[in-house]
This record gives sequence, C-alpha cells and structure tokens, in this order.
Amino acid sequence: MGKPVDDTAGDMTALGTGSAGLADCPSWPALRAHALRLAKIPLATLLDEPGRFQACSRAAGQLLLDFSRQRLDGRVLGSLLALAEERQLPAWREALFSGAVVNNTENRPALHMALRDFSGGPLLVAGQDVMPEIATERARMLALAEAIRGGSFRGQRGAPIRQVVNIGIGGSDLGLVMAAGALAGWQHPDIQTHFVSNIDGGELAQVLARAEPDSTLFVICSKTFTTLETRLNAEVARRWLTAALGEAAVARHFVAVSTNAAAMDAFGIAPELRLCMWDWVGGRYSLWGPIGLTLAITIGAEAFTDMLRGAERMDRHFRAAAAGENLPVLLALLGIWNQNHLGCTSHAVLPYDSRLARFPAFLQQLEMESNGKRVTRDGQPVDWTTGTVLWGEAASNAQHSFFQLLHQGTSRFSLDFLAPVQDSSGYPDQHREGLANLLAQAETFARGYQPADGDGDPGLAAHRTHPGNHPSSILLFPRLDPGTLGQLIALYEHKVFVQAVIWGINPFDQWGVERGKQLAREFGQVLAGTAPAEGAPGLVDAIRRWRR
Repeated sequence: MGKPVDDTAGDMTALGTGSAGLADCPSWPALRAHALRLAKIPLATLLDEPGRFQACSRAAGQLLLDFSRQRLDGRVLGSLLALAEERQLPAWREALFSGAVVNNTENRPALHMALRDFSGGPLLVAGQDVMPEIATERARMLALAEAIRGGSFRGQRGAPIRQVVNIGIGGSDLGLVMAAGALAGWQHPDIQTHFVSNIDGGELAQVLARAEPDSTLFVICSKTFTTLETRLNAEVARRWLTAALGEAAVARHFVAVSTNAAAMDAFGIAPELRLCMWDWVGGRYSLWGPIGLTLAITIGAEAFTDMLRGAERMDRHFRAAAAGENLPVLLALLGIWNQNHLGCTSHAVLPYDSRLARFPAFLQQLEMESNGKRVTRDGQPVDWTTGTVLWGEAASNAQHSFFQLLHQGTSRFSLDFLAPVQDSSGYPDQHREGLANLLAQAETFARGYQPADGDGDPGLAAHRTHPGNHPSSILLFPRLDPGTLGQLIALYEHKVFVQAVIWGINPFDQWGVERGKQLAREFGQVLAGTAPAEGAPGLVDAIRRWRR
C-alpha cells in the first residue's frame, strides 16, 4: 500500500471539505461551453474522425476501455482531466491509500484495498500495523474454506458439508451472490451454496426445504450481529437446526463474521468459527475479506486469491497511472460529463455474458449507496447533481426487454457494455453472435438510423428512425475468470471514489438507510400488537385484518 500513515495524525485540512462550488473550478464553465458546442455535432461525425479509436481507448491489466462512442473530443477530455486536478484528485487518492480519515462523518479511513494487498508493506491504523491481522484472518478463512471443500470439516454427526447457507444482507450478500454467479465454473461439484438476505422468509424457506441438517453449514455475516434481516433469518435457521440435531449442533453448524463477541456467545458460535471484521471496511467494499468466506467455499482458495490479486493489480494501476491513462479516472470523468453536462439521468450497465447477470445489481449498491448524497463533506447542500441512477440487465435479454425505450424513447442516458472476448461455454458460435450483438447495439446507439428512400414503407419511416447520439463505453476482456472479475470490481470501486472527490461528497457513509431501519423496528412492534399505531393507521388496520 506504500508509505504507512497513522490515520489519527493524517492532516486532511489541506484537501478541504468539498463545500467549494464546482462552478468555482475554471474547468466547470469550460465544460458547459463544450457541451453547447458539441450539441450541434452528431456523435457519428465524432466517431468517424481519423484515429478516433486510438485517441479514445485505453488498456490496463486485462481490460480494454473503448470510449470512442462518448460525446466528447480532445478538448472535452482535456477539461475533464483539468477538473480532476482542480479537485485535488491526486492528493485525495494518496490519502485513500495511505490510511487517512477519508470517511470524515464516521472518523474512519477506508481501507478495503488492504484486504487484497500482497505487497508485504505495513499500514498503520490508530498507530497499529493492520496487515498482519489481515493476513491471519485471510489464512484462517481460506483454510476453513478448503477444509469444508475437502471434506475434513464435518458436521456434528460426521457428515461432510454439502449445503452452505450465507445469511446476510447488503454488502454481506450482494457482492457474494454476484461473484458466485460470475465464477460458477469454479464451484465445487458436491457443495451447493445459497444466499439468504430478504426479511420476508421466502428465500430461507426454499433453502431449508431442500437442506439436510447433518450436512448444512450456516455462515452469518453481520458486523453488529444485530441487523434485523440477518438476525431474524439466523434465528429461524438456528431453530430449524436444533429441532433436528439439538443445541450442541450450533457450535459445529454455524460460522459468524462479526465484531459482536457477546452476541456470538449468546447465539452459540464456537470461538474457532468466528472471523473478524474491521470498521475501516464498509459493507459494500467487504467482499475481499472474511465476509467472502462463502464465496471462497464456492470457488476455492486459489480462485479467491486470484480474484484478490486481480483487484490488487487494478489498485496499483489506479494509484500510479497518469489521469489520462487511468481507467477508473476516465470512467468517473465520463460519468461526470454525461450526467452534469449532457443531462443524462441514468446509466445502464449491460454485460454480454449471463454469468454477470447480477453485476448491475452489485453496482447499484456500490454506486448509489456510496454517492447518493445531497450535502458536501462538511454538510453544505450541493448545487450540482450527484450520484447516478444505475440499472441494467444481462444482454441479450435486455435487447428484448427495455432497448426499445432506449433506442426510440425520450430518455437521456449513458451505457457501459461489458463482454469477454473468448468463449468459455463450449458454444463458440453463440458467443460470437453475442459479441456481434454488442457491437451492433453500441453502433446503433451512437449513430442512430434513418431509413433511406426506397427502404420500406415511407409511411413508417418515422417509426423506424433511431435518433442515436447516445453515449456509451465498451469494456472488453479476454475471459471472465477470478482475476478479471477482481479487476472489474476494483475498477468500479475506484470510479465511485473519483466521482465523490469531484462532487465533494463522502462515498463511505450511508446515513440515508438508517431512518428506515429505525421506523421498521417501531412498526414491527405496532404489527405485533405491543405498541400503538402512530403512523399509517389505515394501512396498519388493513394489515392487521388480513393477518388474522
């Protein structure tokens, strides 16, 4: 991670708080002027300029970024790079990696990169080198995963583990689900992994209906061990297990990733089956550490380590590469350009590989929970749009779902297309056609389509016209494997951080979700009949009638 910095001593005052208006940056009005200038130039014209691909593509690691279909030229790119300098991005980036308190509202550093750091160097948090503890917990987690996969870890009655049920929500679930699906080819043939997050009980009921207590292991992922959804699901799982095997079985069939020792004691988690979490790793950035146990069981220690090393490779690129060659910086600046200056109101992520079907949902949490902020770091209201409404679906299903609106509707949006170039399905003709569809859609979004004279019924020309001019980027990689997936996730993590720096906001807290949690506890008491209804009385009465 480089030269260690004691986070209690890091002086962040020189970086400011983010309250300075973006309009005060010289590049901001310049970008507005560029937007007006380019509004008169079709994207197809920009795309046909000689050397366009060479000027608007960059590579790092196993990733190739083609942004030639973005509505920009060299002058725009120069102003965007200047904006990053004006917002002190290099200094903020170094503060992030060195352990300074970049999460100012919770007085914490954000050191998820340390979980995938194999450099051997120290990193100080509150005066203590955290790297030895990270290495120890990683070794414990991977050893447990391999013991389960290899069959040496067995249930109370001696049966090998055949069902692993991860109980968590948010960052303790979504990244694991996404990565397990993306890397399903590495899954152990005799072990099924399941992910239970929702509070309604439906997911857990389906899993338990197919599971056998003797061969089932539950992994509870909750920093506090008090998250409502996780706690309720864990309690149901515990009752299901003890009804079949007795109380003593809890110590062999439950693993916990938490910091709440007292709650784990009360639940019955064995000390040797507890893994550590740290305050300086936010939930949506926690895939890389002990929270990743169920994923490590799914794909194995070697593949999990390859994923970490892929992310570490992107970390090194982000930290060292010049802004104009830096993939996370460029993705972030393109998003700033599209949202703040071209008026795009949402961003779609479209992976042309069904294994990445949950990647857009994972990015929704990463981007929208991080940068959905209305005040700057020091609590002042922003007067520019922040955050990104992100959505998407695996193509080519998406083409037969919502592409009609994108091609011929009235919305303004931007897109990322993602695809591996090499086939891994054993059906190369189908894979080739998937790539052909990606190229066709990207071209159509950029260039549009106007029926020529004699091309079909003239009365339908308006209905067949595609306006085009929709900005998109394409991310290609040779194959989807653990290392590449690690690079992809880290790429978008750092993109989020760069955009937060530009917007002057804190991407590492999420106060917006807390009020709903508080009210949910209160309404839970109302519906249980232990507290009077003080809100939504009509709906409460209807719910009570139908629950009788």
